[in-house]
Amino acid sequence: MRRHLLGLVSILVSGVVFLVPFAFIAVNAVKDRRQSALPSFEWPTHFQFVQNFLDVVKARDYMLIIAFINSTILTVCSVAAMVVLAAMVAFVLQRRAGRWTGLVNFLVLSGLIIPPAVVPTIWVLQGLGLFKTMPGLILVEIAFGLSFSILLFRAFIATIPRELDEAAVLDGAGPLRLFFRVVLPLLRPVAVTVVVVQSVVVFNDFTNPLYFLPGSENATVQLTLYNFSSQYNTQYNLLFMNILLITIPPLLMFMFFNRQIVAGMTSGAIKG
Repeated sequence: MRRHLLGLVSILVSGVVFLVPFAFIAVNAVKDRRQSALPSFEWPTHFQFVQNFLDVVKARDYMLIIAFINSTILTVCSVAAMVVLAAMVAFVLQRRAGRWTGLVNFLVLSGLIIPPAVVPTIWVLQGLGLFKTMPGLILVEIAFGLSFSILLFRAFIATIPRELDEAAVLDGAGPLRLFFRVVLPLLRPVAVTVVVVQSVVVFNDFTNPLYFLPGSENATVQLTLYNFSSQYNTQYNLLFMNILLITIPPLLMFMFFNRQIVAGMTSGAIKG
């Protein structure tokens, strides 16, 4: 009974922490300007969901739509490259241990511990001619998310029998064919976890686009919230509608892929 009671209390606390703020945003997003002047849980007297939605979408020459396109391109390209590179690095570290393995492991862990340096990164991007460009920001997102992805892939690869590698080599498979035809299809559970987690991280990223991709034409969804709050600081209904619109995509992704996330996180816990 004590265990069930603790579980019930944990569920209730989690519901309050996560659902109450979302309900507060949703209620105030459908109010008119006068009633939303003092944000509260008061039920709207006039629902203005459609009008608030259109006002937010049309604001600043449809900036929100442009931001969603930029964020989608950034997320898809970054996460796709991150999955492939992290899986390849993790496979080499797990299966081809050598004298450089310790140094590479140290660098991977350093990527999780050492905070990113903004100014040196800008200098590097300027030297490469990639500052204020989408490819430059994609490389930054890949670099910052690679360490976490490598650790997940490596823990999962440790659970795959080496006999599969040996059998593929005996059948004449080269290194690339061994990885892409034999190993990579087996990494689907952890790959889904990396895709979902890193997609939410990149999609919700605020600091990297602010530093490395400045300019209103390059805005991402989180930067639109920053710009929107400064321009419409007295129209809380539009501000909350903007927050609601940029919150729904990551929320839906977590809801649909919750089981895959947990399975991918715990799949390499035994042998990792």
